[in-house]
Amino acid sequence: MGVVAGGLVWVLLDTARAMRVLQWLRQDNVTAIPVSRGLWGEVSQRVRRLVRSGEQETKASEARLQAFLAALQASPNGLVLLDVQGRIEWFNQTAAAHFGFDTQRDLLQHFVNLVRDPGFTRYYAEGDFSAPIVMPGRDHTLARPVRLSVHIHPYGEGRQLLLSRDVTQFEQADAMRRDFVANVSHEIRTPLTVISGFVETLQTLPLDEVERARYLELMAQQAQRMQTLVNDLLVLSRLEGSPLPSETEWVGVPRLLQYLENEGRALSTVLNEASAPVHHLIFDVSQDLDISGAHSELQSAMSNLISNAIRYTPNGGELRVQWRRAEDGRAEFSVTDTGPGIAPEHISRLTERFYRVDRSRSRDTGGTGLGLAIVKHVAQRHGAELKIESTLGKGSRFAIVFPAARVRTRRSD
Repeated sequence: MGVVAGGLVWVLLDTARAMRVLQWLRQDNVTAIPVSRGLWGEVSQRVRRLVRSGEQETKASEARLQAFLAALQASPNGLVLLDVQGRIEWFNQTAAAHFGFDTQRDLLQHFVNLVRDPGFTRYYAEGDFSAPIVMPGRDHTLARPVRLSVHIHPYGEGRQLLLSRDVTQFEQADAMRRDFVANVSHEIRTPLTVISGFVETLQTLPLDEVERARYLELMAQQAQRMQTLVNDLLVLSRLEGSPLPSETEWVGVPRLLQYLENEGRALSTVLNEASAPVHHLIFDVSQDLDISGAHSELQSAMSNLISNAIRYTPNGGELRVQWRRAEDGRAEFSVTDTGPGIAPEHISRLTERFYRVDRSRSRDTGGTGLGLAIVKHVAQRHGAELKIESTLGKGSRFAIVFPAARVRTRRSD
């Protein structure tokens, strides 16, 4: 009876320990074990170690997941995860900017319902995702186009990964490249056609010396036009591929402008087949003001502005060239003319390559359509700003404003 009673007591105590362990396992907090001895104590310790190991693995997995999501957030491309029904499960900030998504509003919404673009709707419905589709972005307007390349990649069991990339600059660069090639081809083809025609005329027709001399002169003019175009293209290529101008090499602007003044007066004479300049040229130059930079680039930019003003200003007009220091320490080179002026809608595009307000007028004056593009590049390379002001019927003013760091006042001897 004593043995039976002792066994019964042991069973009751063991059952109590088991109930305490069971109650402990039912709680969320398993840090403090309920039994420290015996079989149930060992079970409790092993369970606690397993729980802690699981918690550590969960935290490590959570950290890896957060690091992965942070990497996706930092991606320059938009990423959207879609479930089997095409609903949005997750997206990064780039995709939110591309499509105008909101985390609180658009999760679990159907992507095609939020992005209502007919081209994308067809792309998604056809299910052929071997290539991306280009579509307008959220902020797309005719004045400021925004183009997105969108590509869907199926994964998992019916899920889809959507990648978006802003290709606006690439499309604009490609369009500029096509336009550039077309413009260069056109500009060279025209004088080549003229020269070829004159050559054929000289070869097939009997001409007297006066006619022959006239044709040769016209051929020389067209050849000079092509030479000027090639030179301007080489200047642009050199500007885009060379290091920035030095800030320690100083250019004597007054002496440079003296040379350009003589050049401008000669151009005014030659263009009008006169014995003296037909424009009233005024040079207002600060004689002690120099600038740091590349002499050849500055000469090219300033010469382009002066020659443009001479070419487009009617006979008897006035041109004022100024080189002076502003009150804020910056220096300004400006050319003001009394020409026909430029309409406001053209001003923002004047520095585009081959852009002309009046193509026939430009060809008559010998312009290549690259002069202001060169001026803009030179200004940017010197940290300067090109300003254009114009009024129809009254004239124009072109100014290059150089930063104070590139300007110095030369000490008088």
